[in-house]
Amino acid sequence: MTRIIITLLLALSITACTTTDPYTGEEKVRKSVKYGAAGAVVCGLIGATRNSESARNAAAGCAAIGAGVGAYMDHQEKELREELAGSGVQVRRDGDQIQLIMPSNITFNTDEYLIKNEFYDTLDSVGKVLYKYEDTQLEVIGHTDSTGDDQYNMKLSQRRANSVASYLENRGIQAERLAILGMGETQPIADNSTANGRAQNRRVELYITAAPNY
Repeated sequence: MTRIIITLLLALSITACTTTDPYTGEEKVRKSVKYGAAGAVVCGLIGATRNSESARNAAAGCAAIGAGVGAYMDHQEKELREELAGSGVQVRRDGDQIQLIMPSNITFNTDEYLIKNEFYDTLDSVGKVLYKYEDTQLEVIGHTDSTGDDQYNMKLSQRRANSVASYLENRGIQAERLAILGMGETQPIADNSTANGRAQNRRVELYITAAPNY
């Protein structure tokens, strides 16, 4: 095994430092090179032991041998995209932060905060990845459209965020990693004057960032 890892390290060290982003098609500096080839090797082994205690240990090992925040988040993003492909959940990346956008049409019935039964499998997939990458903090934020009373919308958004956070906690995510917030109708991402815009505004977002001690 040691010989294999050394070979992989040598291969990484001589590989070009740019790669094509599979989602945008643009050329960029490879973060695994920027943050350390050794860490990238360990992170790369995570997929071989997916959904196991050893996978979680491998993810934690990225930090121990110098992979850095960038590579750690790179591999977490990759797994989330694979797990959530076709689910309706959007995965976005902004620097070293990953954002999951969960529209209400797949998470909740209208004017309700109990998670739809058909969304359980998707949240299970999210929890499976988050469990491995324990050196991250999670912010669960609920949003509504502008229909209805401001105070009612604020409570509804808080309850929906609580529902998602509670489900993840029941799947092994530590409560101290979770921050929960309801924003009501105060942060629209689309035009509330149209049905399509209102549908986009009704959502729960999950922000994933590296823990301060990473």
